[in-house]
Amino acid sequence: MKARPGIWLVALGILAVALAGCTPCGLAAAVARQAPPASQPAAGLPAPLPEARSSLPNVGEQEQLLVDLYKRANPAVVNVQVTKRSQGSFRFDPQQGEPPDEFVHGQGSGFVIDRQGHIVTNHHVVEGAEEVLVVYADGDEARGEVIGSDADSDLAVIKADHLPAGVAPLELSDTDQVEVGQAAIAIGNPFGLQGTLTTGIVSAVGRTLPLGRESSSIGGRFSIPRMIQTDAAINPGNSGGPLLDSRGRVIGINTAINAQNGVNSGVGFAVPVSLIRRVVPRLIQEGRYVYPWLGISGRDVTPDIADAMNLPSRRGALIVEVVKSSPAERAGLRSCNRTVTAHDTELQVGGDVITAIDDQPVRQFDDLLVYLIENASVGQTIRLTIIRDGRPQVVPVTLAERPTD
Repeated sequence: MKARPGIWLVALGILAVALAGCTPCGLAAAVARQAPPASQPAAGLPAPLPEARSSLPNVGEQEQLLVDLYKRANPAVVNVQVTKRSQGSFRFDPQQGEPPDEFVHGQGSGFVIDRQGHIVTNHHVVEGAEEVLVVYADGDEARGEVIGSDADSDLAVIKADHLPAGVAPLELSDTDQVEVGQAAIAIGNPFGLQGTLTTGIVSAVGRTLPLGRESSSIGGRFSIPRMIQTDAAINPGNSGGPLLDSRGRVIGINTAINAQNGVNSGVGFAVPVSLIRRVVPRLIQEGRYVYPWLGISGRDVTPDIADAMNLPSRRGALIVEVVKSSPAERAGLRSCNRTVTAHDTELQVGGDVITAIDDQPVRQFDDLLVYLIENASVGQTIRLTIIRDGRPQVVPVTLAERPTD
């Protein structure tokens, strides 16, 4: 299941195709130490860079940190095996031998989130599954039922029929402030190899990828914001497994790799814990998650766009299209109405530029998406500060539910 050119979901078997081979980076857990007093720069000279305030532990300390973390976390990481009916989207030729089986199989990863036997995984791991088998780290097997799934966050919850004694749920990180450079540890079942640990770092944060559900209303896929990028090795079968910090807390759920022709280039992506904390409780309680919807597509304001539209600032979200019969259309928001050429590139301009939502600055289009997902709800009226024809104004918009087509 390929999400877009170069981005591959990483369930194994029926659900995705990807080959991989990235070398995991070493874990770099830091130990704080006292920094010496900084010398004052001479007048007129730039201040020197601050001296590093940490030192790396020795190899033995790194190893012990990982050994202890694995012993604590691995029992809660499971292998998710699914059976689904064949799509039958091929023509069988009797000369090719035996006809294909009616059912096909695939697998991914997941992790225990509470003592009631709820297991979090990816939507694309269990999508269309007619049977789910949960295999624990000690080999114990449980029947599973998908009780909730959300394509737009690529999250799903399985209820296992039992939880082995002594299995402790993984702890979700209590902070969204994942930092570039911090340790990233993945545990999962790449290529069906259960209980595999790989290490690396958080390479970037705040990535937005179009991995959600495809909708004809918007002419594309809904995006998942604030995804974590890591160089920890993530391969087919890792989908749904946890991405952990150095304390063993979940900071994300491994979901996709950036690949050319299915070959892992060492760039993996995880759905952030902030989305897990928001969506999973609703999936457990109601089986689905409802997203607020504005009904626009857009892009970041660039210097060329700002110059073409005489904007007072080079930051903001330009509305390129307004979806018909959407909250945005009902509120009177305007889309781009003309095209200009800048540096041999055609640019759509003339639409409203959003600069704030409920008085929170919108510097780029992702800011709008993050606010709607993390702070807004269906039926809520938000206040958009826009620039139209060079003048600022405030437009109230009552949000609806995302279309289900």
